[in-house]
Amino acid sequence: VQLQASGGGLVQAGDSLTLSCQGSGGTFSSLAMGWFRQAPGKERELLGATIKSGHSTYYPDSVKGRFSISRDNAKDTVYLQIDSLKPEDTAVYVCAASDRLHSIVIGTPDYWGQGTQVTVSS
Repeated sequence: VQLQASGGGLVQAGDSLTLSCQGSGGTFSSLAMGWFRQAPGKERELLGATIKSGHSTYYPDSVKGRFSISRDNAKDTVYLQIDSLKPEDTAVYVCAASDRLHSIVIGTPDYWGQGTQVTVSS
C-alpha cells in the first residue's frame, strides 16, 4: 500500500487547510487511516484516526477541536481539515494506514505515507 499526502504549503495564522492522502496498491476501504505530524525537534504526534467505514473517528484529547478527519473510500482518500491554524501547527503531516485502528493509535501502523509540509506564518 502506498500513501501520498498533499495539500500542504505556506498559510497564514487563522486560516483553515485541508490535507489529502490518497492510497494505492491495496484495498483502501479495508484499512483504518490516521494522521500524524512531526515538528522540528518534537516527537511525532497522533492527530486522529478513522475506522474503515469512516463512521467513527478517534481524536486524542490534546488535539480535539481544531482537527477533523474524514474519508472517501470511493476516491481512496482520507482528509485532514485543520481550522484556526497557528504557527505551532508548522510541521510535516503524514498519513498512515493499518488493518486495525488500534495500531495507528499506538503509533505502529502497517503503512506510512509520504509527508506534506505545512508552514504557518504569524
